[in-house]
Amino acid sequence: MPSLLVLSGPNLNLLGTREPEIYGRTTLAEIHAQLKSEAKAAGYDLEARQSNHEGELVDWIQATPGKFAGLLFNPAAFSHTSLSLRDAVAAVPLPTVEVHLSNVFAREAFRHTLVVAGAARGVVSGFGAYSYSLGLQALIQILRGS
Repeated sequence: MPSLLVLSGPNLNLLGTREPEIYGRTTLAEIHAQLKSEAKAAGYDLEARQSNHEGELVDWIQATPGKFAGLLFNPAAFSHTSLSLRDAVAAVPLPTVEVHLSNVFAREAFRHTLVVAGAARGVVSGFGAYSYSLGLQALIQILRGS
């Protein structure tokens, strides 16, 4: 069964308690459990990881070839600043969909720039925890050639 990788960036380990008025009350563990169920139903294994460290995320992305069929990625705050993550996504031959819980374009101006997104196939933003599910559905459609 092909495998998908879900990566989540800094502070997402605090979901459920961190600014719930913006990010909701669903925990990252709950999101991962839902994604694993959805992926399995579609015929995919799914591995989910979170890190507050940019270099660790880069290392994980660079290690994906031959192990994973696609990447679902929420770079979180690194979305707006990280050329190294953008370059890592661009460097690996792996379809990538970027996701964000909040609508970054309805927030502070500095959040409107998504550096990493330029290397992704698409971006899902603004649907809370459901953004991850929508991103997963899009990634699966990309992999199926739709």
